[in-house]
Amino acid sequence: MSTALATTNAPVVTTGALSPPASWRDPQTVPPEDLVAYIKKLEQACLAEPRSAILRTCLGMAYAVNYDVDKSMEALEAAVGLEPDNFWAQLKHSELLYRLRVLNRAEEGTLKALNLANDPWQLSVARNQLQRIRTLKHSCVRNVEWSKPLTLPALALAGMMLLVFVVMMWR
Repeated sequence: MSTALATTNAPVVTTGALSPPASWRDPQTVPPEDLVAYIKKLEQACLAEPRSAILRTCLGMAYAVNYDVDKSMEALEAAVGLEPDNFWAQLKHSELLYRLRVLNRAEEGTLKALNLANDPWQLSVARNQLQRIRTLKHSCVRNVEWSKPLTLPALALAGMMLLVFVVMMWR
């Protein structure tokens, strides 16, 4: 079985599609030039159909495979913004947050996707992702949320550094 980019003469995606197309079998073995060409094709398709959440989801996934996190996050956030009730947009956005270890937001998004699942397969995919997020949250990652201002500690540190500077200049 080939692991290269699947090429077809069909259009990338239509807005009526229920799920994004499987554009490659193994994303780690796709040649970079094929991936760049696929991204350009998806960008053109997004320009042609700017209201398509599925296209933006596919574009975000392609950017993620290309290790372009900022563009991937932008495309997936746009997809979720266009269609908040789109299972794939919600799930893939949450998956990117999970991979970036923004676990609280990833869990919230995956729960939304879980509620949007239309069939047993989507339900199992979302449950699996939720299980991985929760396992990671409870086993090895501390989610520290800064709820207190850091103004006082920053001023104290600056004061100590100023005091050390004055003492060193005094001698």
